[in-house]
Amino acid sequence: MALATNSEGIGPRVATRPLLAPSVGLLLLWMIVPLALTLWFSVQRYNLLDSSVGGFVGWGNYAFLLSDPNLANALLNTVLLVGGVLLASVIGGLACAVALDQGFPGQGVARLLCIAPFFVMPTVSALVWKNLLMHPVNGLFAYISRSLGLPVVDWFAQVPLTSVGIIVAWQWIPFATLILLTSLQSLDREQMEAARMDGARGLKLFAFITLPHLARSITIVVMIETIFLLSVFAEILVTTAGGPGNASTTLPFLIYKTALLDYDVGGASAGGVLAIILANIVAFFLVRTISHNLDR
Repeated sequence: MALATNSEGIGPRVATRPLLAPSVGLLLLWMIVPLALTLWFSVQRYNLLDSSVGGFVGWGNYAFLLSDPNLANALLNTVLLVGGVLLASVIGGLACAVALDQGFPGQGVARLLCIAPFFVMPTVSALVWKNLLMHPVNGLFAYISRSLGLPVVDWFAQVPLTSVGIIVAWQWIPFATLILLTSLQSLDREQMEAARMDGARGLKLFAFITLPHLARSITIVVMIETIFLLSVFAEILVTTAGGPGNASTTLPFLIYKTALLDYDVGGASAGGVLAIILANIVAFFLVRTISHNLDR
């Protein structure tokens, strides 16, 4: 282990880079090897049903993917799903955070119950919503509709993408609530009292004091959720399987269908590379936005 004397001459200074090298090297291998294999297969003709057909195809897989009309539909569904869930989670998280910041009996239990859905596994939450809440015959929503004399909605057949969005939003609203509630508790109460003394009440107090204070936290919530929402998969697989037709097929699910249902590893790898590029573009702009807000 390399030792050096620090500038004050107080004692030896330990070089920490060699200590970090094993973990950093393992992390790089963990990331680079799958990425390299994905890039390799994306330029190969590789079908799981016929191992005799193979070879280098260059940009052929990408050309076929970009000419596939299912790709545009999957990208549109991905944007709609991510945008809808972000909007619902930010608005719902704001409402829950403001409500939970007020003092009332059972506040601790209410906070626990509000945050609990975030820790439920996606597959479990999708099964609960599919069979207990949204089922057109035995679900709670169907029972309420019949009791009120309203038509029963077959959620996963009539509005499949919206149904998936509701399930995903239910999981991510608690995360937004947790971040925003933590930020809300750091708000200067003297500033709030001063604003009340100046006549600010209700929506004005929220719009001019609370919301500007939460701007950075909202940006962080949007960034983190966007990164994770771009890879939503389990909820779609359990509930709609991408259907009816391609009505709820997103980019990750299209890659899954290409690889494991059509057995086209080359085409699915090209889709994976496209997903990586799009995710990095989104992450780049989100990080720039975060940095800009933090520098204010």
